Amino acid sequence: MKRNNNTMIYTFLLSCLITATSCNRDSFTPSQGDDIKKSGDVTIVMTNTNRAYDLTKKYVDFSTKFNMSPNTITLNPAQKFQTMDGFGAAITGSTCYNLMKMSKEDRTKFLTETFSDKDGMGMSYIRIAIGCSDFSLSEYTCWDKEGKENFGLQSEETQYVIPVLKEILAINPNVKIMGSPWTPPKWMKVNNLTDLKPFDSWTSGQLNPKYYQDYGWYFVQWLQAMKKEGINIYSITVQNEPLNRKNSASMYMSWQEQQAFIKQSLGPQLKAASIATKIYAFDHNYNYDNMADQEDYPIKIYNDAGAASFIAGAAYHNYGGDKAELIDIHNQRPDKELVFTETSIGEWNDGRNLNKRLMEDMREVALGTVNNWSKGVIVWNLMLDTDKGPNREGGCQTCYGAVDISKSNYKSITRNSHYYIVGHLSSVVKSGATRIGATGYTAEGLVYSAFQNTDGTYAMVLLNESNDNRKITLADGKNHFSYEVPANSVVSYRWKN
Repeated sequence: MKRNNNTMIYTFLLSCLITATSCNRDSFTPSQGDDIKKSGDVTIVMTNTNRAYDLTKKYVDFSTKFNMSPNTITLNPAQKFQTMDGFGAAITGSTCYNLMKMSKEDRTKFLTETFSDKDGMGMSYIRIAIGCSDFSLSEYTCWDKEGKENFGLQSEETQYVIPVLKEILAINPNVKIMGSPWTPPKWMKVNNLTDLKPFDSWTSGQLNPKYYQDYGWYFVQWLQAMKKEGINIYSITVQNEPLNRKNSASMYMSWQEQQAFIKQSLGPQLKAASIATKIYAFDHNYNYDNMADQEDYPIKIYNDAGAASFIAGAAYHNYGGDKAELIDIHNQRPDKELVFTETSIGEWNDGRNLNKRLMEDMREVALGTVNNWSKGVIVWNLMLDTDKGPNREGGCQTCYGAVDISKSNYKSITRNSHYYIVGHLSSVVKSGATRIGATGYTAEGLVYSAFQNTDGTYAMVLLNESNDNRKITLADGKNHFSYEVPANSVVSYRWKN
């Protein structure tokens, strides 16, 4: 009798174990089996703050069980928001210098991991300077001496930027490129619009209205010169940080000036040249640098129908103010686009501390701007060296790159938060995707955004900012699956409809 009891107990325990294992397999809790799974219905990419998961790819299958989970997020493809253009980083002169210091083999490997849709993260939107930026190797524009015969691409572009762009486009021909000027040629600048005295400085100054037509011609020539190099420019902004007079390369441009320049020169000249490149206004902070007369900068430009007809939308940075400004601008002009074009990490915000920055940057920059109608997210320098350079006097001396490369060997790379946040978006959300509705489970520290790609696949990018693992079920009305999301992590999903 004792033996029978033992047999019954053993059978009962075995049954429980089998049931538990079956339930566990159905919910796809991370396990050794998941680690070796090479394919599945759902592709998952994970990163957590301690890098135990570091853009780690996993695969799971749809559940065959009836979904009873209270932690279910259900996608609603019928609820459509903005169409996505892409995600990426700035390819500055400094970034290109560092990339060109790498061996060809190492550079190709890094660029493939970063930009390839098939073999990498598939980053899809980059920003370059029209002329120099504060992360260029020198101060210059493409027209430093008056006279149209003196226009031309400069050595930084021909030796560094253009070769890198060509390598990127060879890896991913669909990458979109945005161009932004930090300053016009100095001979176009004046001290102010009253005195109109020449202003021979890369920093500050204003655009002399008598040179509006020349400056519009400059944009056209630059766009055409890049096209001759095989590089199509998808979009431009009129002036990087138009309210910032203090950058090493900069110019002040009020909304009134930008409106006049776009309406009288830039818009008509691009149209006359049959250039379809998008024009974005503003390209500066959410709080308009606390200048009361410059608040709602793009809205004031749009109020002139002639100027507005040439403008696709507005671009924003996050060095002041709150991302809620994007919602306000969208609500005022839902017909105009929004794109987020710059954010930095550095010594001032503990930029190499992934434990802090991954959570905050994912919440505020990546998902925060996308959930507030931004069509794209572009961070600042893709790559700086471990000495935060090359940098110039008057520019940022304390910035880090999305990745930092060892200055000692130009081989060892450390990935910082900005690489992860754009990588997690671009790995599953492709150009042309539509942000869609998602409702259901909510919790403190949980932020997510859902999409449908043009090939019909669904994508979800989710932030779990809590200190606890959370088993979350995703459902699309046809299929569902569950996964235990690690504490303090970012998880991206993509699956077929």
